[in-house]
Amino acid sequence: MKHHESIIGELNNYIVRNVTASVGLSIYILVDTLFISMAAGAMGLTVLNLALPIYSLFSCTGLLLGVGGAAYFSLNKIDHPERVKTLYSELVIFAVLLGTAVIILINLFTRPLATILGANDQTMGMAIKYLRLMSIDAPVTMANYISVNFIRNDNHPGLTMRAALIESFVVIIFDWFFIFGLHLQIEGAALAAVVSPATSLIVLSFHKRFPYRQLEWHWVWPRLKTLKTAAKLGVSACLNELSTGVSIYVFNMVLLKLSGNYAVAAYGVISNIAIVTVAIANGVALGVQPLASREYGTRHFRNVRLALRHGIKITAAIAVLAFVALVAFRHPIITLFNHDHSLQLTRYAMAGMPIYFTSTLFSAINLLMIIFLTAINCATLSFSLSLLRGYIVLLPAIILMGWLFGINGVWAAVPVTELLITLVGFFLVHQQDHRLKLMEDAQRKANLTKSA
Repeated sequence: MKHHESIIGELNNYIVRNVTASVGLSIYILVDTLFISMAAGAMGLTVLNLALPIYSLFSCTGLLLGVGGAAYFSLNKIDHPERVKTLYSELVIFAVLLGTAVIILINLFTRPLATILGANDQTMGMAIKYLRLMSIDAPVTMANYISVNFIRNDNHPGLTMRAALIESFVVIIFDWFFIFGLHLQIEGAALAAVVSPATSLIVLSFHKRFPYRQLEWHWVWPRLKTLKTAAKLGVSACLNELSTGVSIYVFNMVLLKLSGNYAVAAYGVISNIAIVTVAIANGVALGVQPLASREYGTRHFRNVRLALRHGIKITAAIAVLAFVALVAFRHPIITLFNHDHSLQLTRYAMAGMPIYFTSTLFSAINLLMIIFLTAINCATLSFSLSLLRGYIVLLPAIILMGWLFGINGVWAAVPVTELLITLVGFFLVHQQDHRLKLMEDAQRKANLTKSA
């Protein structure tokens, strides 16, 4: 078993690389939002926010197969490598086939889809153009999420970090070129979104030169058993991401009814900043996951518990700093994204940010607990927590609190939900921590008996 200092050092290495990668991607998200606000104004921000649930569908499918498949890969790569020999290839091939079908469906039913998402007379034309181009992103995004998670779990987190940073740098250039150089406005942003995961996949392809890799490529037909295995362990991560899309959709519908397009534009600013804070929290959680899975698979339970505690300390510190910064500098942040100088957008966002981002600490801890439960093969508990967080508590809270307290009630629905889930999550994780402690003690006694 590795010593305390060795595990902490390895854990910090994974966390730093994953957070750095997440920050790199987050920079692109913020710059893309800024460019759209400059090129298309408040209505461009509204369209972007209306389309975010579709991006969430692409991402959650990639996470369903990527996080679940990679967790199964980590649990078996040492003791049972034959079980995971073709796993990666099957999942990527399935993602490409599924993504191609999504492209066809979105282009066949673009107008009805835009209507369902909340587009009206002011935003319909722009929304149709954006949705048709963004559909191309489906297979590439899914394949990228799968590849990132598998390569990270194949002992090469440095490459996934480099891929994310290079991806962000390259796509910002393309984003500017498409939007302003070619004057494509919001359509340019949609095209740049396709370049983003494609760039990452090109960089990740260099993993084939990694001397310690276990991943192999095989041209195989995806098997239903493989998809079910990955989905079982990845469903919680999928639901986390999908809950973002579903909650954005419900937020959009409620805000459109309460205050119209400018409230949605304000939420567009807030939700895109929230994507950054969630991405950083995910970076910490995904840094903990490979080590927790590996140490659990090799029955080093003390190290599993150590990984959880260290992850909580780091994610809590980052979340508190993020909350203070966002509240203290909210006016310049809003001004940066309010190219039209809309007083309505400013008023809604200034009031909403302090309320909404009270959730930062709770949501970061929740994400860590959910992914940790997956890492130690507690898929049912992880799934239950995700279901509560993203759907059973949050969605009724948005509607009910919006009805009772207006737009400020809508903002408050998120921190109220995250706090409740943190309380439930601590109870569930404490139970598992106690179980790990008992197994650790039993293991220590067995080793003492053998040595005697």
